[in-house]
Amino acid sequence: MLAQRAASFTKRSIKAESKRAGLRLAVSMVDLTTLEGADSPELVRALCRRAISPCPTPLDPPVPSVAAVCIYPRLVPIVREALAGSSVRVASVATGFPSGQAPLEMRLQDTQAAIEAGADEIDMVISRGAFLAGRFDEVADEVRAVQEVCGDAHLKVILETGELETPDNIRRCADLVIDAASRDRAVQDGEVFVKTSTGKMSPAATMPSVLLLLESVRDHFNATGVRIGVKPAGGIRRAKAALHLLVMVRETVGQDWLTPDLFRIGASSLLDDLVRQLLWTSRGCYAAMHDVAVT
Repeated sequence: MLAQRAASFTKRSIKAESKRAGLRLAVSMVDLTTLEGADSPELVRALCRRAISPCPTPLDPPVPSVAAVCIYPRLVPIVREALAGSSVRVASVATGFPSGQAPLEMRLQDTQAAIEAGADEIDMVISRGAFLAGRFDEVADEVRAVQEVCGDAHLKVILETGELETPDNIRRCADLVIDAASRDRAVQDGEVFVKTSTGKMSPAATMPSVLLLLESVRDHFNATGVRIGVKPAGGIRRAKAALHLLVMVRETVGQDWLTPDLFRIGASSLLDDLVRQLLWTSRGCYAAMHDVAVT
């Protein structure tokens, strides 16, 4: 039933004007990401230029900037400088990304270093092994500990849904994380996100896993009035997939979540296809990938 419901969102007919608006909205929701061992200051500076001005050709209306650039903590100062004066936020992975296997003290130090370097947002990973072993209090405690270190920075909690084995586990984990982050403090709309994946394993952001997270935040909102954000990440490479996600958001949690404040898409190559589709709607032909990719 979950798979059938998720698949139904891919069958909606989207008219031309709505498609153009959806493509621009999807661009504004992208967390443009590079998390590779070969990442360098030069590469992330180029990524930041692309994040601010995604489209090489001026369009009317203009293509918006992306939501954030997501990198490893040591590159935060470089990204902070490169994005100065723009609306693009600095997001950093932390807490022993991607495995989350380091001792909690080291994961908190990792987070503190990213915050002190200037990160606006922290993407943390939970201890999936602890969750699967039934040590739910341990997972909740680490979420609250990282949240405390974050201070005013927004927190995105990565569940790594591909390792949680079953839909029941994914939903239970999402509920656990949301409850842990909001039980002992007043959380503002969009201050906390639940995120599917690190992007380092498969499956990552499947439609059913994203649907489970959306249903969890919907039920939390109905109970508390607080809007928790959702971030699918990993394996989202085509504009069509992004539009399918926007349809699912609209029909599951409503129009209020169709904003970068509450919905993000973590991706590295998705932006290229979104821009190519926007250029096609403007001039009727596709740009080559090398014309729109980071240089």
